[in-house]
Amino acid sequence: MAGKAKISLAWQMMIGLAVGVVVGAFVDSQFATTYLQPLGTLFIRLIRMVVVPLVVATIIAGSAGISDTAKLGRVALKVLIVYAITTAISVTFGLLFANAIQPGMGLDLSTEGLAAKAVSAPALSETLLNIVPINPMEAMAKGSMLQIIFFAVMFGFGLAALGERGKPVLNFFELVGDVMIRMTGYVMLYAPIGVFGLISFTVAKHGLQVLIPLLTLVLTSLIATAVLVFVILVPMVAILGKTGPAKFLKGIFEPWLIAFTTCSSAAALPANLKAARILGSTKAIASFSIPLGNTVNMNGTAVYMGVCSVFAAEVFGIDLSMTDQITIVLMGVLAAVGTAGVPGAGLIMTTVVFTQVGIPLEAVALIAGIDRLLDMIRTSINVVGDVASAIIVTNLEGDLNSEPYEEGEGV
Repeated sequence: MAGKAKISLAWQMMIGLAVGVVVGAFVDSQFATTYLQPLGTLFIRLIRMVVVPLVVATIIAGSAGISDTAKLGRVALKVLIVYAITTAISVTFGLLFANAIQPGMGLDLSTEGLAAKAVSAPALSETLLNIVPINPMEAMAKGSMLQIIFFAVMFGFGLAALGERGKPVLNFFELVGDVMIRMTGYVMLYAPIGVFGLISFTVAKHGLQVLIPLLTLVLTSLIATAVLVFVILVPMVAILGKTGPAKFLKGIFEPWLIAFTTCSSAAALPANLKAARILGSTKAIASFSIPLGNTVNMNGTAVYMGVCSVFAAEVFGIDLSMTDQITIVLMGVLAAVGTAGVPGAGLIMTTVVFTQVGIPLEAVALIAGIDRLLDMIRTSINVVGDVASAIIVTNLEGDLNSEPYEEGEGV
């Protein structure tokens, strides 16, 4: 007798999403807040529990795993250059499509009673200094990802420089990374229920009707990100990463779907590491670039910031000059770097961009009503960009497919 067909985790999450939409449409917001929201909140807390030790262990192991320190520096530089270029292109795409489609034109939306907390953009020198943690343990306790990554990369560099003497410590962090990936796998078994709780609460609270008047904004973001993937990322992977479009798209489907349904790139991190390895990235480069990209490479968030800036300006009748739009590109890159890989973080970071070009912060509260849909779009593209960058850098180093992935390995 043939065994029962097993539904993959990704499709279980999609089912949870669909059921959540249906249930959310029929229950009241009070019931959803009391009984359904905690299911989603528990999932987010579980993800936050594992993400810091996972990132620390994998980045240290990835950095130290490249024993040639000259190569390590070269890989780090290439990774950051690819991240910066793709993020800048992403913001630009958001601006171009928003200017062409004009999602905010003709909308008569009241902003009375809406409010958003102002967020002042820090000086560049302060931003750079804040990347360096005074106390790494405090940074880990607070979940300050940029500071955690900086410390982990520096620790990995130092560990690599020790050569053979550092092997026992390297083995330790490789084992910790493997354990955290396994632990994250256990957490992800709960993901379909968590997704159900998150989406049912959102639909019950805001109602399906909230999506109708702002559908053009969602459509603009969707088109811009889709074009970014198929016109920029896929050709880059094909040309610079020597990986065919069909193979790449098939390889990134699972992490894309996890990010799409959970709105958390952190939740997709283990699947993203696995996808990068299957598509030909070495273990060291994947372990270094994917966790790093989880925090500093936000292609989808960058598109979102460009689209939302034009939308908000149009709603309030503000004419964005070329200087303003260049400012949005630059601030979008910096803001994307500082965006955490958890649901809703991109919405908060738009306040930094809006402040720089004089867009009223009430627009943030306006966008918040449909941010769940926008979050699904931007987060799923964030993880696609991370895998694309890992493949490109691996191929540029001449190491593509040099370490075949073995089912069950830590990464």
